[in-house]
Amino acid sequence: MALVLSAPWWLLEMMRHGKYRAGLGERLGRVPRRLRDAGGRETIWIHAVSVGEVLTISPIVEELKTRLPGWRVAVSTTTDTGQRLARDRFGDQNVFHFPLDFSFAVQAYLRALQPRMLILAESEFWPNVMRLAKKAGVRIAVVNARVSDRSLPRYLRFHALLRPMMRNVDVFVAQSELDAQRLVEIGAPDERVKVGGNLKFEVKPPGKLPVAENFAAALARDAVGPVIVAGSTLEGEEAMLLECFRQVCEQYASAVMVLAPRHPERFTPVAALLESSGLPWERRSAWGGDQLPAGGVFLLDSIGELAALYRFADLAFVGGSLVPRGGHNILEVALCAVPIVVGPHTENFRDIVRIFQQSEALWVVTPETLVPTVLELLSNSEQRKQLGQRAFAVIRTQQGATGRTVDALMGLVRVQSRTHAAETRA
Repeated sequence: MALVLSAPWWLLEMMRHGKYRAGLGERLGRVPRRLRDAGGRETIWIHAVSVGEVLTISPIVEELKTRLPGWRVAVSTTTDTGQRLARDRFGDQNVFHFPLDFSFAVQAYLRALQPRMLILAESEFWPNVMRLAKKAGVRIAVVNARVSDRSLPRYLRFHALLRPMMRNVDVFVAQSELDAQRLVEIGAPDERVKVGGNLKFEVKPPGKLPVAENFAAALARDAVGPVIVAGSTLEGEEAMLLECFRQVCEQYASAVMVLAPRHPERFTPVAALLESSGLPWERRSAWGGDQLPAGGVFLLDSIGELAALYRFADLAFVGGSLVPRGGHNILEVALCAVPIVVGPHTENFRDIVRIFQQSEALWVVTPETLVPTVLELLSNSEQRKQLGQRAFAVIRTQQGATGRTVDALMGLVRVQSRTHAAETRA
C-alpha cells in the first residue's frame, strides 16, 4: 500500500534525476536472462543497498566463495551507483536490481534463483521478501545489523508489526552490543542475535585506478598543494567548504580542494556553484591528466574514484556531517593514514566515530570552527601525521568481523544441509 501511495513521488524522481529508472523491469520482477543459468550450483542471494553496502559485503562474498567452492553468490542492489560497483566487483551475470517488495516481483526471483540463503545487509527489513523467502524454505540472515538513533523510535512505534517480520530471520549478526540490544527491543528473538563486529572495518585499499596515477603525476609535476579532499558532501556543505577553502588559499596560494558530492544528480548543481564562486576549478570528467587548478577546486564528478584519491590528501573532510544527515563512512580515509575531520552530525556511524574519538584519531568541527581547525592542521605537519597514524592504528585493531560473520552464516548452511538430508530420506 505504501509503495502504491508513494508511486507519484517515485515517478517524479525518475523524471527529475533518472533515479530508479535503470533496471525498472528487473525491479518489477522481470528476471534478466544472465541470472537464469546457475549451472546447477547452490545459490546465496545477498542484498546490498548502495555503494557502502557493496563495499561492506565484498569480504563476505570472497570468504563465502572460499568456504563454499562451487556455490554461486548473486548480489542485488537498490541504487544505480551500487549496481555499477557490484557488477564491476562480482560480474554482470551475478548482479541485479533488487525487486520492489511486491509478492509477484519477489517470487519471480525466488523461483529463478532458488537460493539456499538470503543475506540482507544492515537494516534492510522488507516484509514480503522476508516472508516469502521463509515460506520457500530459504535461510535468512541480516549481517552488519544496526539500529540507528534516528530509526529506533520509529521501530519501537511499530513494534507489534515488526515482531512477526523479525521472526522470519534465522540469525542477526549485529555491529555492536548496543545494536544487538536494540534489535531485541524491536522484536528480534534474543537467541538469534549475535555480535560480530562492524564489517566496515574490513575495508580494503582501493585498486589502482588511472585517475590516481594521473593525479600523482600532476601533483609531482605542478608542485601544487596542500591537498584537501572533501568527500561525500551534501547540499548545504559545499558552500561552507568553498568559503573555508577561499581562506585557506589566502595562506596557501597553490592549495587544491578535491570536492566529491555524494550523489551523482548533484554534480551539475555543484558545478554551477563553483562557476559562480570565482575560484579556478576543473571537472574530473573533462580532465585528461593535465594541470590541476592551483588555488582551485577539482570537482570529482565520477563514481568509485574517491577512495583512490584520499591517499593524496593532507587532510580529509568526510561529508554529510556539517548538516544534520548522519554523516558518511570515515574508514576509507583512515586506511590511508590521512587526518580526518568531520562535522557534529555523525549519528549513522556513531559506533565507528566513538571508537576513533576514544583514540583521539579524528577531529570534530562545527560550521563555526571549520576554518580555524583546517588552518591549524595545515600549519602543523607533525600533528597531521600523528592524527593520521592513530586513525590507521584504529582500523587495524578493529578487524576480524568478516570471520565471525561468516562463521554464523556457515552455521545456517550446516543446519539447512541436515534438514534437507532428513527431508530427502523421509
